[in-house]
Amino acid sequence: MASPYHEGSVTARVGSGYRTEIMAGKHPLIADEPREAGGTDDGATPYDLVLAALGACTAMTLRMYADRKKWPLESVVVHLHHSRSHADDEQHCEDRPARLDQIERTLEISGPLTHEQRVKLAEIAERCPVHRTLDAGVRITTRLSAAGAVVDSPSATG
Repeated sequence: MASPYHEGSVTARVGSGYRTEIMAGKHPLIADEPREAGGTDDGATPYDLVLAALGACTAMTLRMYADRKKWPLESVVVHLHHSRSHADDEQHCEDRPARLDQIERTLEISGPLTHEQRVKLAEIAERCPVHRTLDAGVRITTRLSAAGAVVDSPSATG
């Protein structure tokens, strides 16, 4: 039985292997891992999906802003790359390694826009809702549903 959907609610289901079926409202998606990581490469990786969300939100935000300002924006292409680096003070971290995730975002903005308009659009990209969410950090609470009971995980209280 499918659960009712509301914005910000997604269901992911995995069986054997890594291929995962996702329902975002009425929209099905597939996530998977590459073959070299033991997957079947049937869909985007979870990090690709995070980048896709940021890219889509960035492009939509720029379109909305330009439309509201009646600027001649023809198209926006957002290129994204995720990487990790170890923090310089990692040796001082006792509990776990300190890693810094980094996303590089490159904007291709097309249309007869002024230099000032292009710069403003780049500034507006920093304000897209998904960017703000990722930048602020997210508290994740995990609950285990067992026989109708919900049990909070130990990590959910920290």
